[in-house]
Amino acid sequence: MESSSPQSRPDPTAIGDMPAAEFRRAMHRVADMVADYLENVRDYPVLPKVAPGDVRSALPAEPPARAEPIDTILDDYKRIIEPNVTHWNHPGFMAYFAVTGSGPGILGEALSAALNLNAMLWRTAPAATELEELVCDWLRQMIGLPPEFVGHINDTASVSSLVSLAAARHHVRDSSIRQRGMAGRPDLPPLVIYASEHAHSSIGKAAITLGIGLDNVRHIPADDAFRMRPDALAEAIAQDRAAGRMPMAVVATVGTTSTTSIDPLPAIVEICRRENLWLHVDAAYAGSAAICPEYRAWMDGIEQADSIVFNPHKWLCVPVDCSILLVRDPKQLRDAFSLVPEYLRTSETGVTNLMDYGVQLGRRFRALKVWLVIRTFGVQGLQARIRAHCAMAQELAGHVKNASDFEISAPVPFSTVCFRAVPAGSPEDQDRFNEQLLADINAAGPVFLSHTRLRGRYVLRACIGNLRARPDDVPETWNLIRRCADRLLARTD
Repeated sequence: MESSSPQSRPDPTAIGDMPAAEFRRAMHRVADMVADYLENVRDYPVLPKVAPGDVRSALPAEPPARAEPIDTILDDYKRIIEPNVTHWNHPGFMAYFAVTGSGPGILGEALSAALNLNAMLWRTAPAATELEELVCDWLRQMIGLPPEFVGHINDTASVSSLVSLAAARHHVRDSSIRQRGMAGRPDLPPLVIYASEHAHSSIGKAAITLGIGLDNVRHIPADDAFRMRPDALAEAIAQDRAAGRMPMAVVATVGTTSTTSIDPLPAIVEICRRENLWLHVDAAYAGSAAICPEYRAWMDGIEQADSIVFNPHKWLCVPVDCSILLVRDPKQLRDAFSLVPEYLRTSETGVTNLMDYGVQLGRRFRALKVWLVIRTFGVQGLQARIRAHCAMAQELAGHVKNASDFEISAPVPFSTVCFRAVPAGSPEDQDRFNEQLLADINAAGPVFLSHTRLRGRYVLRACIGNLRARPDDVPETWNLIRRCADRLLARTD
């Protein structure tokens, strides 16, 4: 058989990556673009003035057949993309839970992308594996947990909770779910998960994914401070056992999504130990505050959990996404998930293969950005930022309390303030007023707030947690809220 002629070989200039010199120049431009954006992000409204479909209509419907200059592409990014995003990096972003892409975190993301690792096995990513183990242990120490806890990085708390509850399902005595599954098994009663009525929706999604079903998620009533009631939890467990169901796990929340309330962990721990139930603590937001001893003290009992999740991408200046799952016994995760086909077998012993501790095989090098953030700011620097955010929230709460036509709707343990206007009128009229007030505030541009419902009433939420927030943002935010409320009152009189 004749060999291919030189003319049939690919043109080397038509394949391969972009030239190194061109990449270097583009990276310098991107570095300037990122730095300019972070420095001037306040110039944008938090919510873009854009209608559905505007971004897509500004771009070609078909992919380019021929290569385009990178400068043209970056020009389009600057013109079409950057102005038309919701600016989570804006200090006025106070909706949901704030996240901040810090400078060192962004550098870590860039370096991680350059390495392009898949940290599935120690062999495929030795440094990534060992750095993940290290930074998880640093974080364990920072939030004051005993050394038996071992960490594992996932993308979000939703996945971390899913992984934890899968381990809890595997932990159910004599169930053999890993091997036999759950379908068509008369010997396996319905499994039940217990969580506060204020638990995050990810717990329900985990129940759906794991085949447990929403009907088998018990939403336990909360007290006047929006904390799970241990007496109601114990009663629900007893009722399920009497009905032939099998209690599987309890999810306690430290920093609920609506109000950031803290479930009473010592009493819940006692119930879980008595009933031999897995205790998972969802501390996705407030867990980061545990690096400050005064806030860690509010979480007494968290060290007795079987698993804990918190998100450094929420309040530790790490860019999205980064969720830390800490487990008391990592063997429980490995027993639930380890599945090693021949092509993934290696000869190393005494090493961690991260693929054995969750559902994913491909894993990004997320530990790198965490490492850069902790080293750049230091524990004391991160503590100072959390304390500042909490102090700013207390200042905002003070403005609300001093206004006769507003009220605080929930305790303010951390940096989230739940409040509402209470003009004259029925509760339903007040709900409509607050809904329009939120729309007016967000339309103004400098801040973005979100809402929830508490005791059936429409409530506004302001969560202060952005790295670039300044103390003078608090009176400016309150003045905006006050102006919007006064204008709305004038329109409705």
